[in-house]
Amino acid sequence: MVRLIASLVGAAFVFVLGLALFGTVSDWITNPPPESAEHEFHREALDAGLPSNGVLGRFDRRQVQRGFQVFQEVCSACHSLKYVSFRDLRQIGYSEAEVKAIAKGWKIEQPSINAETGEASTRPNVPSDRFPSPFANEVAARAANNNALPPDLSLMAKARHNGANYIYSLVGHGYVNQPAELLRKFPGAKTPTGLHYNQYFANLNIAMPPPLTQDGQVTYSDGTRASVDQMAKDVSAFLTWTAEPNLEARHSAGFAAVIFILIFCFLAWGAYQNVWRDVKH
Repeated sequence: MVRLIASLVGAAFVFVLGLALFGTVSDWITNPPPESAEHEFHREALDAGLPSNGVLGRFDRRQVQRGFQVFQEVCSACHSLKYVSFRDLRQIGYSEAEVKAIAKGWKIEQPSINAETGEASTRPNVPSDRFPSPFANEVAARAANNNALPPDLSLMAKARHNGANYIYSLVGHGYVNQPAELLRKFPGAKTPTGLHYNQYFANLNIAMPPPLTQDGQVTYSDGTRASVDQMAKDVSAFLTWTAEPNLEARHSAGFAAVIFILIFCFLAWGAYQNVWRDVKH
């Protein structure tokens, strides 16, 4: 009797679930969701072609250094890099003396408290310091950016889908004139005042003005031509490194693990053949 009741309850539960699923699918077919400007005009990110892509990818340190230069001269005016220390720059090829010079010469000094007076003050950065925020707090950041809060870029390449390609596409190729077809199909989708149309941003309208506006905006120390496309690639390479500085070690460890597993499987197969070679089947 208990089994019969349990079976009936289970059957009723499955029936209710099936009925709900049928109702949802039927409603979706008869009343499909309306098309949106974001769904139709949002573009998939372009391929930046970075050397760090792929299972065996490695950083091009000259490119990452160029990307740091773009961040330093363009992005750092609004964006923080709070999870990266100046001394971490040693990993991308800067010498100890260069790191000290970069830290000391950084345009934003480190907030500090005067030990004698207890008043807030600042001091020059040292290599062990993390990159200071360009704003004292969130209120100041919003006040300087039309109430928009510039996100920290330390982990941006991991925080966004297809991160490196997304950053490259957004800053290098995303800012275009709003398509006439979009305004014709969606008259209410006109970019609001204070925002900027970007075909790679999720809702097509972004508060950040175009950061890379012209070729030669940055003068690379290694002589590379600083086109908008090149600067976008380089800064995306740098932000890929800040998000995952151990990427090369992880790739090397993964490759070594695969080789070990293959060798182990071969040895296990050989041992199996040796143990059972005289057994008649």
